[in-house]
Amino acid sequence: MSVAETVPQPLTIANLNKTFAIAGKQVPVLKDINLTVKPGEFISIIGPSGCGKSTLLRLVVGLEQGFSGEIRLGKDLIEGPGVNRGMVFQESRLYPWLTVEENIAFGLGKGHSNEEKNRIVQEHLDLVGLAGFVKAYPHQLSGGMQQRVSIARALVNRPQVLLLDEPFGALDAMTRINMQQEIIRIWEAEKTTILLVTHDIDEAIFLGDRVVVMSKLPATAKSIIPVDLPRPRDRNSFEFVKIRKAIYSEFFSDVEVPFAYSI
Repeated sequence: MSVAETVPQPLTIANLNKTFAIAGKQVPVLKDINLTVKPGEFISIIGPSGCGKSTLLRLVVGLEQGFSGEIRLGKDLIEGPGVNRGMVFQESRLYPWLTVEENIAFGLGKGHSNEEKNRIVQEHLDLVGLAGFVKAYPHQLSGGMQQRVSIARALVNRPQVLLLDEPFGALDAMTRINMQQEIIRIWEAEKTTILLVTHDIDEAIFLGDRVVVMSKLPATAKSIIPVDLPRPRDRNSFEFVKIRKAIYSEFFSDVEVPFAYSI
């Protein structure tokens, strides 16, 4: 790999529009999305259910096609999947017949010797804190541990961008908090650019450098709120609560809810 390929690049989303054909009609999902993400930045994305947040991540990772506008990593157009981007879904999506080390190795690109594969897998097992579970199968792991394996698999190719699609949504409250702290530790160690989709506003603030608030369909990035708080972050601090209040105000300004929120 050349030096130029290892230099972190900005992610640029410009004038992005996406429609789906549903029941013979073209339904606009994303409208004029514009976002520039600096190398190593952590971006949280929130918005109403079904507004296209996951579709946006799938476009960035290259799993969705048929859009207008541009998505670039550095100067390169994103037109399909590539090892410079990795994705973690809400479900771990591990292969149940493979061990932890085999699941992680499965994500590796071609061209690695067995010795190199073993070294890379071990490095990432250490990174996610699962060095003692090399030979375990997914059914022998907790939900949080399965997601750690998924994160390790997404990181083995040293992607410049890691996309997290509600990766902690199926976890219990305590495990979710622990995983939030783990992803910050991993992010600080790897310096990877991260885009996180979440429905949890506190999670968005706790993790993100900026929070992108998307509107209802057709979704736009209606506001981008900076989170200028030192890490580790105190969820009960005045500054944290102030940002939460600003996001709640934006989030619910065009979402119908059956009761009033008191903040």
